[in-house]
Amino acid sequence: MLRSFGVTLSFPDGTDRVRAEITVTDIHAGGLGSKEAVNGGILAALFDLTLGCAPALVDPDRRSATMQLSMSFERPTTGPVIAAEAWVDRAGRDTVFASAQMLNGQGEVTARAQGVVKFSSIPWANGVSPGAG
Repeated sequence: MLRSFGVTLSFPDGTDRVRAEITVTDIHAGGLGSKEAVNGGILAALFDLTLGCAPALVDPDRRSATMQLSMSFERPTTGPVIAAEAWVDRAGRDTVFASAQMLNGQGEVTARAQGVVKFSSIPWANGVSPGAG
């Protein structure tokens, strides 16, 4: 689903963050009933993706899944390109607490999220993590 939205996921070198970025098109619009603001469902999906991938910053070989997601929208998210960035606040043996922020086209924070993510014991389908290597 996220590929159809045009999401690009990265772990920028020299940072402790995971970043998801999209170039905004008509399919992303609809926030506040406008054609400029990105729909909240798209923002929620970006937060879920980045928070769910944050544990890879701790251990890229283990799968993970978001258990809890809390968001606050501070202002409309607009711009030709928007991004969500997430980082690890605290990591335990099986659980990671992470935070994220949404950035508009000018790099300003428009929304924030916190999540609880659980490491999984289910192995990768092909036996190799996409984050490895």
